[in-house]
Amino acid sequence: MRSVRNFLFICGLALAGAANAALPVMPPPSIEAKAWLLVDAQSGQALAERNPDARVEPASLTKLMTAYLTFSALRDGRLALNQPLIVSEKAWRAEGSRMFLDPKHPVVVEDLLKGMIVQSGNDACIVLAEAIAGSEQQFAVLMNQTAKKLGMNRTHFVNATGLPHPEHYTTARDLARLATTLIRDFPEYYKIYSIKEYSYNGISQPNRNRLLWLDPNVDGVKTGHTESAGYCLIASSTRDRRRLLSVVLGTGSDTARATESQKLLNYGFQAYETARLYGANQAVARIRLYKGSENEVQAGFLNDFHVSVPRGTASRIKAELRFMNPMLAPVSQGQRVATLRLSLDGQTLGDFPLQALQGVSTASLIGRGWDSLLLMFK
Repeated sequence: MRSVRNFLFICGLALAGAANAALPVMPPPSIEAKAWLLVDAQSGQALAERNPDARVEPASLTKLMTAYLTFSALRDGRLALNQPLIVSEKAWRAEGSRMFLDPKHPVVVEDLLKGMIVQSGNDACIVLAEAIAGSEQQFAVLMNQTAKKLGMNRTHFVNATGLPHPEHYTTARDLARLATTLIRDFPEYYKIYSIKEYSYNGISQPNRNRLLWLDPNVDGVKTGHTESAGYCLIASSTRDRRRLLSVVLGTGSDTARATESQKLLNYGFQAYETARLYGANQAVARIRLYKGSENEVQAGFLNDFHVSVPRGTASRIKAELRFMNPMLAPVSQGQRVATLRLSLDGQTLGDFPLQALQGVSTASLIGRGWDSLLLMFK
């Protein structure tokens, strides 16, 4: 099911730009950044963008992948929130932002998560990386393997922190994919990103995401900054059961990254609406099936299916089914069996795969023979 969700997300990003350009939609605001992208988390569509595939330095936005792998380890039982971890000398001497760990005192995973997410602690990242993979270098291998699985095809990691390196890079589109996947897969841990301040070892540090104070609808996600990367921010906001995510990279100041992100989020909520067209496992069509134990297979989406369109136009969306005839058994659940083409006012929004909602085995020898005769005359 996760692969289906990722496929729809990729389709949305790939198709939305061309479709939106032809539809009557409010133009996006001017954004002062090297690269930026606005994504609807439900539909996976890009609502506005500039240089979304340009190679950039991620700085501390790297920590989203470090967090994703840590959340995965917690989910799989390889780590526990109350598990104490040893602080290595490498972690203790980490450059840049820190949560000020003490090598003489072990620290539990829960504190490390807050130190990494709220305080952007490089020392916390290294401790977690060493606990999960044995070393930060080996952890980077896991980061790149996971990036590939998530479809982050223009990303390469060298470290767990985001400290500058010529071979440490990503894109706005890849970062959007990572952030939306993290929010979707780990809602129980994503709540940490809304914490405004955290204290450890007697030192209190605020979350660097200014929008947590300025906009009550913003609940994350992460800032980043180095001299070469500029000031960066991935921000996520929910309004009226919609979630939008903005990626703003390479602004000139801390204030600018918050201001430009807020402009993008406001634009997305004002200019677009997101419609839930079909529910999870809802039969969109029934397709004739040959040589199967059943004569038809139900086609639909394994997860709720949404589409984003200019505000006020959702009622004019039209759907056209395109079948893959003849459809032969066996069919497995989740297999692509048809295509749903969506259009609005004559403009194609995209082609989306319909999956089999249940598996169907092959028929008996007699049943297969009868259907073979039917196909000869079809």
